Amino acid sequence: MAIILFDNSLRNHLYPLTLTRAVAGLRFGILTVQERWEKLTKTEVYVHTEKYLRALYKTAPMDEHLWIDASVLPDDELLDSILSLQRGDCLADEKGLIAGKATVQFSDFDALNALSFFETIRDHAGVNRLTYPWQMMLWNDGQLRKDFLTLTQNRTSQPIPETVHGIAPGSIFIEEGAKLNFCTINAGTGPVYIGKNAEIMEGSVIRGPFAICENAVLKMNSRVYGATTLGPYCMGAGEIKNSVLMGYSNKAHDGYLGDSVIGAWCNFGAGSSNSNLKNTAGEIKIWAMGEGEYVAVGQKCGLVMGDYSRVAINSSINTGSMIGVSANVFGAGLLPRFIESFSWGVTGTEYTLSNALRDIDNWKKLKGQAISEAETSVLTYIFEQLSNRTHS
Repeated sequence: MAIILFDNSLRNHLYPLTLTRAVAGLRFGILTVQERWEKLTKTEVYVHTEKYLRALYKTAPMDEHLWIDASVLPDDELLDSILSLQRGDCLADEKGLIAGKATVQFSDFDALNALSFFETIRDHAGVNRLTYPWQMMLWNDGQLRKDFLTLTQNRTSQPIPETVHGIAPGSIFIEEGAKLNFCTINAGTGPVYIGKNAEIMEGSVIRGPFAICENAVLKMNSRVYGATTLGPYCMGAGEIKNSVLMGYSNKAHDGYLGDSVIGAWCNFGAGSSNSNLKNTAGEIKIWAMGEGEYVAVGQKCGLVMGDYSRVAINSSINTGSMIGVSANVFGAGLLPRFIESFSWGVTGTEYTLSNALRDIDNWKKLKGQAISEAETSVLTYIFEQLSNRTHS
């Protein structure tokens, strides 16, 4: 038996981050959704998503499996209820299937009619689901604390180097191969997780909760406030606050990034900053790509940026901005609040697919990788689906 995390019909509410990955591939806290379920259950986890994305994931063998809505956030009570399910049983709420146990052909599973695959339906109220991308920033504090406990329980940290000023050292966990010297880490405000082979350079000051994941780098004299996540192979610098960089992205120079969620393989030019608060301190609305309308998110919201997008040096990013996938962003003054996928600049010019793929490959080579056939197929599909390239 394995676990299969499935995407339901609401996955488009998490655009642009789920344009290029399944919900199970989203990282906030310390772990991706898939990694979190693997750690919590010690069970192999597969992913069932849209057909155009399936080449990115392994197909589950035919067997009796637990099918779980990937957007559901697990807690101890829910986890116990799911693991105790018998064959043919499922848990559901007003939004549909939460989890169920059954033998279903992988290719036959239909998220739109998910309850039809189960014989007994049990009501389970009070489930939290990840519904919008900005929730990853809003909920990152709590998820960092939970993931820290999951990853460090019954384990011993590497020693804190003598040159490091550690406040609440019992809440600092350092994995093997990490490098840090002459920096200040305040874990009194929340736990700090330093991943395998990560590096925190001299002069950096960090307040938890904070995670720097495997092979990520925080450059000299950086100032980082919680709750912030630097995903694997990311590079951080300047001032960062309450933001998630999912992986392989660079915010490598001075400038401010706050209350934001950044996909993979993104880049911020030197001196770029975003606003996260209106001058009026009023309510912020952000463009919800999956719904085609602006949605209110509260007083603090910076930027949501899709995979493979980049902003030029000294970019001024507006409050509550949304940037799609593979956009090459440059322009004078305050940038538009919504920039469509495959945009070249901010005037509505299209970033041609061939050029976009070439440039993505160039960026990946900087980190010793190359664009894969599966990624090329996904990006081609997204490009071909675009229409009515609106900027506002």
